[in-house]
Amino acid sequence: MTRLGRFTNKLADIGQQTPSDNPPEDAAAKEAAYWTGHNVTRHRTFASAADSFAYFKWRNDQYFNYIELMPVAGFDNKAVLDFGCGPGHDLVGFSTMSRPDRLVGVDVSSTSLVEARERLAVHGKNIELLQLDPRSSEIPLASGSIDHIHSSGVLHHTPDPLALLKELRRVLRPDGTMNVMIYNYDSLWLHLYVAYVKQILEGLYVDEDVREAFRHTTDGIDCPISNVYRPDEWIALCAAAGFNAEFSGAAVSLWECSLLGRYRFDACMHEDLPIESRKFLLGLTLDPLGYPMHQGNYAGVDGCFHLSLT
Repeated sequence: MTRLGRFTNKLADIGQQTPSDNPPEDAAAKEAAYWTGHNVTRHRTFASAADSFAYFKWRNDQYFNYIELMPVAGFDNKAVLDFGCGPGHDLVGFSTMSRPDRLVGVDVSSTSLVEARERLAVHGKNIELLQLDPRSSEIPLASGSIDHIHSSGVLHHTPDPLALLKELRRVLRPDGTMNVMIYNYDSLWLHLYVAYVKQILEGLYVDEDVREAFRHTTDGIDCPISNVYRPDEWIALCAAAGFNAEFSGAAVSLWECSLLGRYRFDACMHEDLPIESRKFLLGLTLDPLGYPMHQGNYAGVDGCFHLSLT
C-alpha cells in the first residue's frame, strides 16, 4: 500500500497515460523497478508481531478517517484480495482483525512481496502472495473467486486503470464488494501544498499544470505515474468498467493538517494562486476536532470509494 496527473474530462482519457491495455515493455519495466525501490514501510523490518501491529496502527492514524473508510475488520469467512499489497501493511490488518477463509496479496514488486511474506510470518501467518506481470492487466485468479477486493493507493499509479478495473470486476463474485483509495483532487494536498507551497513559494514545476505537478509530490519526485481524481471522474471510470461506485469520503493526512494553519490565508492572499484553489481554501470548514472539510467531506488526499457490480 503506497500513499503519500494530467487529466481530461473525456472518459477515454481518464487516468490513462497510454491507450493500450498492455503498456510498452520499457514503461512496464520502469514502473516495476520504481515500486521495487519504493514502498510504504521503506523496507522496514519488524522484530515482533507487537512491533508490526503498532506500526500498522500508527500509520493508519496519520490519515484521519482512513481505517473507517478502508476497513480491514468484518471480513470473516470471506475470500479477500489486496490488490497492490506492497510489503503487506493492510494484509497485517486483514489477517489480525478478520478471519478470512482466503487472503491473497498481489503486487508487481518481487522485493515487496518478500517483505510481505516476512512481515506476515512475524504474525504467524502464511498467505497467498502472487507477483503480477507489469506488462499485462491480467490477474492470475479464477473468475468470480473473490468476495472482497481492497486496493489502497495503487490504481492511480497505473498506466491503464480502466483495464485493471475490468480485470478486478472479472475476479469479483457477483455479490462481491470492493473498497478503493485513490488520490483526491479536492484536497489540501493539491490546492495548498502543490498549488501554493510547491509551485509558488518554492517555484517548482511552474511550467506544469497542477495535476502534473502533483505527480512529483506524493511518492517521490521521479514517480512515473501519480494521477489525481475528482470523485465524479473516478465514479465515471468505474462505471465504464461495470462497477457501481460511491464516494465514501476522504481521509485527511496529518501532514495536510499541519500546513493548514501555516499557509491557508497566506495562500489566499497571493495573487498567483489559481482562483479554483483560492475558492477551495476559503470555503473550508472545520469539524469539532479541527479537521478540515470540503462540502461535507474531509479535505484530504485519500479519496475512498465503495464499489459493487452493476
